[in-house]
Amino acid sequence: MNVRLADLADAAERERIDAWVCAHPDSEIFHRPHWTMAVEQGCRQRGHYLIAEGRDGPSGCLPLVEVRSPLFGNALVSVGFGTGGGPLADDPATARALVEAGWALALCRGCRSMELRGGEVPEGWTAQTGAYADFSKALPQGGDEAILRAMKRRHRSIRRAREHDLEIRIGSGEADRALHYQVYGEMVRNLGSPVYPRALFAAMLDRFGEAADILTVLKDGRPLASALNFYHRGTVMPYWGGGNAASRDYSASEMMYFQVMCSAARRGCNMFNFGRSKVGTGTFSFKENWGFEPRPLVYAVRTADGAAPRSVNPLDPKYRLQVALWKRLPVPLANRIGPHIARGLG
Repeated sequence: MNVRLADLADAAERERIDAWVCAHPDSEIFHRPHWTMAVEQGCRQRGHYLIAEGRDGPSGCLPLVEVRSPLFGNALVSVGFGTGGGPLADDPATARALVEAGWALALCRGCRSMELRGGEVPEGWTAQTGAYADFSKALPQGGDEAILRAMKRRHRSIRRAREHDLEIRIGSGEADRALHYQVYGEMVRNLGSPVYPRALFAAMLDRFGEAADILTVLKDGRPLASALNFYHRGTVMPYWGGGNAASRDYSASEMMYFQVMCSAARRGCNMFNFGRSKVGTGTFSFKENWGFEPRPLVYAVRTADGAAPRSVNPLDPKYRLQVALWKRLPVPLANRIGPHIARGLG
């Protein structure tokens, strides 16, 4: 077995790796080379992609992003701007070899820590637990009404949304991207967080092609809720999405997620991944209220001698004042400043 850095600029190598990832039963959208390349393009953070190979071809991979920020420090992350990732391998020995190579790369690049957002916690690493949970559920088959019946806790809200004559738009063109960024930028400002660069979303849509789209809910031409969705191995994941303040009057967020489920089922998906949420937050409760059971996420971190792991969790008490102040910023100003900060969160 040989572990090396892949050349993702080589189309043939990239496609060979991507085919292996897409065929692996434990892979996530974050493992695809497209993710690393989109982050590098959209956030100007350097990507590295470790590949393990044997006689018969790839046997493991570890996508990494070198996240550097004057505010939050620097780290090598698997995978940057994702909620999953970590080593993907055919056997434990290959996974260990990938992690060891990743740590050697972190030290070589001067990163004070390395983060794994998936896989087993390696020996000697520190487990990070209790902060996040993931929500997934099988998509009912049998059409839109079967999905509606299965959403018992949100049944009334979705039916109420239907009465408002809302428009549903699905696409990935410039108009769809503008509508999504308008909604998403306001939503994260309201939560006290800086918005990611628009270039990141554009790069994701360009790189993933038919494996990504945007679904937007509008009322009289005004966007109320929007989600950027990814599709991988029969699972749909609305990853960057939500509603603005006006969406509550129309139950637009409920309609958005319902329509994402229906659209995904029509294209053959059988699982709905509601994504990651911080324990104790409103989004965590929102997902529970849909009838989804939280699955605690365990991450792993290793730090260089004398270093401390970075903290990018907005619930950290030391960020309380910054979060409160950010919520007061006008949306246009927040969206102008935010990307310069958010690109260093990873």
